[in-house]
This record gives sequence, C-alpha cells and structure tokens, in this order.
Amino acid sequence: MSRLINTILLQVGLLLTFCASAQPARAPLFISFDGTRIHYDILGEGKPVVLLHGFISNSESWKRAPVRQALADAGFKVITLDLRGNGLSDKPHTAEAYERNAELKDVMSLMKFLGVDTYDVVGYSRGAILTAKLLTMDKQIHKAVMGGMGLDFSDPNWYRRKNFHEALTKPGSHPELQSAVDYAKKSGADTVALARMQEFQPVTTPEELAKITVPVLVVNGDKDTDNGEPKALVDAIPGAKLVIVPGDHGGAMRTPEFAKAVVDFLTK
Repeated sequence: MSRLINTILLQVGLLLTFCASAQPARAPLFISFDGTRIHYDILGEGKPVVLLHGFISNSESWKRAPVRQALADAGFKVITLDLRGNGLSDKPHTAEAYERNAELKDVMSLMKFLGVDTYDVVGYSRGAILTAKLLTMDKQIHKAVMGGMGLDFSDPNWYRRKNFHEALTKPGSHPELQSAVDYAKKSGADTVALARMQEFQPVTTPEELAKITVPVLVVNGDKDTDNGEPKALVDAIPGAKLVIVPGDHGGAMRTPEFAKAVVDFLTK
C-alpha cells in the first residue's frame, strides 16, 4: 500500500511540475494597492522611465519595438508592466477592479514599490490615454510622451470607447470592430477584462489638460487617424510639442523614428 501511495504522489508531483513548466513565468510580480498581482520588467540602469502599452496588448509590444532598447542604451532604467487585465498580470472581472483609476494606482504603487521618486512616462494608444490622466494624479512625473493619440479621448461619451465596450459585451453589435474582437480572442486576451477597461477608461478633460505643467511630447504616425487629430491634443496641453513619424496606428511605435523622437525628447 505504501508503495502505491508513493507512486501516486510521485505521479502527482510530476504532473504539477509539468503544469508549472508549461505556464509562462509570471515573475517578477508585485502586489498592488488592492491585492492585484502586476507583472513588470526592468531593462537598463539610470533615470526611470515607464512604458504604458495599448489596448488588446501587453508589455511584450514594447519589447518588439526599438524604443525600449534605445532608452536603455541612452542610460535609462526602462520599466514595463502588464496593466491589470493583460498579459501576465491578474485579470479580475469585477467593476470595482477597474473603476476609480485603478490602473493608474497600479503604476503609482509600482513606483513606490521600486523606490522611484521621479520618473518619465511613455504611453502609446490607450497607454497615452492613461498617461494623460496620470499627469493629473502624480506630481512625480518629470516628462511625458503620448503616442498615437488625438484629443478625442477627452470626451466622456467618446464613441470609440463606447463602441468597443459594446462590441465586447454585445456580440455582433459593431461589425466594424469584429476583427479587433476576433484578434483579442485569438491572442488569448481576456475579453471580460478588456470590456471593463473600456467601461472605466479614464477621461481627462480639456480643462485638466490645460493645467499640465510638465513637458509633453505627442508622437503620431503620418498615416494614423484612429484617435483624432494629434495637433488638437498638442494645442490642449501648454507647451506640448508634436513629432510626426512614418506609419499607421499599429506600426508607428515600432519605427526607429519613434524611438529617436522619444529618446531625443527625454534626454534634453
């Protein structure tokens, strides 16, 4: 009997080992303000800069773009994270997990966890929307880059946000967005979490943008019209600068021109 039990325990142990090895490594993780576990990575040493990824994406998108390595080579400590609901971070489904700027509290909690006082932020697409709100919440930000974004997100009733939420919660409601929903499912993204992100996406009003005092760079692809006119965003933020690089919304951040614009701005 003891031999049988030992055999069973060995088989169970091997099965657990196999299952663990089959799962992607989630470390490093930190526990955010509400207990949500957030995956992050650090590359390089020097002045901290945080990269915020876009929608239906995660921090791997930055690892495929030259800007991450370019910043590390320029002497920055580059911090990437999978925003809650994405990648290797926890993916809670409740409304409470996403309301009241929870994603931005994660970023601020991570900075505290890492002992970072002052830092720069680079956000692309939805990451730029989060960057705008973060600028109104955290006085520790030194400079910010907002990529792939116009001013449309400042409208709390922005049709694009509402349509994406409906497309994710009401199948077939927006045929024009079905390819994006299909891509999310195919890539293994959590569509319930994605819907929550749209439901509680931060809104930064033009009045709030007008009070931003830190240097801001807006970078947009010359073929990117997804989120409004970038010049309107530049005009809404005092002293903001605009750089146009080659590419559409999906490709501009992966260009060397984007990397150069970001590094040049943050190193001045």
